[in-house]
Amino acid sequence: MTIENTNTRSLSNEEKKEMLMILQAEQAEGIDKSKENYRKIAQACISQWVRDFKAGNIKVSTVEDLKKLIELDIDLQKHDDI
Repeated sequence: MTIENTNTRSLSNEEKKEMLMILQAEQAEGIDKSKENYRKIAQACISQWVRDFKAGNIKVSTVEDLKKLIELDIDLQKHDDI
């Protein structure tokens, strides 16, 4: 009866650090892409809100929606500076 060797080589500390750096870079890239997409959505919503307001479809009592969109856009911009 022969026992098959199933051991695999452990990664060195340097290899682990390199893999972690690659993973972190990929995660940061994904987060940046998501933020970019969210900003595009927020900006499109702001533009639509302004068009609707100019057309008289939105009353002054609903300005809170615009405020929230602007705050979201500003918040996303702040995180871009970090």
